Amino acid sequence: MTISGMSPLAAGGAGEMRDGAGEELLSTALEVHDLVKSFNGRRVVDGVSFDLHRGEIFGFLGPNGSGKTTTMRMALDIIRPDSGVVGLLGGTPTREALRRVGYLPEERGLLQQARVLDVLRYLGRLKGLDASIAEARVKEMLDRVGLVEHLNAKVQELSRGMSQLVQFAGALLHEPELIILDEPFSGLDPLNVVLMKDIIREEQRRGASIIFSTHIMSDVEEMCERVLLIDNGKVLVYGPLMELKRARGTSTVSITAEREPTSVPGVTALKVANGAYQYHLGPGAEPKAVLRSFIDADIDVQRFEVALPTLNEIFIEEVSRARNLI
Repeated sequence: MTISGMSPLAAGGAGEMRDGAGEELLSTALEVHDLVKSFNGRRVVDGVSFDLHRGEIFGFLGPNGSGKTTTMRMALDIIRPDSGVVGLLGGTPTREALRRVGYLPEERGLLQQARVLDVLRYLGRLKGLDASIAEARVKEMLDRVGLVEHLNAKVQELSRGMSQLVQFAGALLHEPELIILDEPFSGLDPLNVVLMKDIIREEQRRGASIIFSTHIMSDVEEMCERVLLIDNGKVLVYGPLMELKRARGTSTVSITAEREPTSVPGVTALKVANGAYQYHLGPGAEPKAVLRSFIDADIDVQRFEVALPTLNEIFIEEVSRARNLI
């Protein structure tokens, strides 16, 4: 299911972008239209289109090898698309525009033999900060992620999670307008995941636009209002998360009661959690039929709740359908 409404970037096609493209681009931090990229005859990105609103946190999802990272790299002009258009911060991905972007790649890319201070100061200089401001920002960001005491440590001395936080700090040094995070929570313990989420929300409140990719669906549900799901380079789902859930209807019923009836029609699975019976509805099953089973069995119901499908369920369903598994 795709919720559309994104207008093309260019009046003249993939090779043409209008200067000052009006309110459409001013309201978006990133906009891509019909991106295509092939490697060795295999199309890894196949007509991907989406936009990132100013000041939003946007979830970019897909299985391994689905084309997410390639799409991000094209948006950043690291690799060039075979066709399609990228709009970045109201214009094209020029060097000046890219200085206003912070990027956390999935792969660790810090110089292992260098001190944390030197690596981050260098990254700040690349983004246009002068030396004294870059150093001050390094200390500020390391304090923000709880690693200021490791300022003079070599990168190779850091744990995987600490290295991830240092690289995250490097992506935010220059207070970017657009932040692109590829698997940002990889290698982090639960406390540092919470810390990074808090910082992401702080960056959003500052006015930054944030797009992040992760395999942890609960994080996307917690952080994002809109999502994009791709597989094999094609868009499967795109739009506001709650609209996507409502379009699929109810999938789970939870009933708190002293016992359960001998049979409940139309359910494909059930479990007991926190004193409640939870039923996954099969095709055509209605929540009221589950409730009726309890009432007909003369069972007192203390609580009855219907739930929309989780993003994880949507992810599995859409990818399975795209691969002809269901």
